[in-house]
Amino acid sequence: MSDDDQSGNRRGALVGLGIAVVLLLVGLWLARELTAASRMQDCVMSGRTNCADIVPSAN
Repeated sequence: MSDDDQSGNRRGALVGLGIAVVLLLVGLWLARELTAASRMQDCVMSGRTNCADIVPSAN
């Protein structure tokens, strides 16, 4: 194989790796969002009225 062929193969592998990493990150983000939505829905369905997340202040 010439250097051009190896460079093209390497570039394709890097593009594939980049796509896989992006898909992994999107999947992790989606799982986190769905888990949060599920917790909120469980809280509301149990009849509670204080289901909002409590965010501590920086002070």
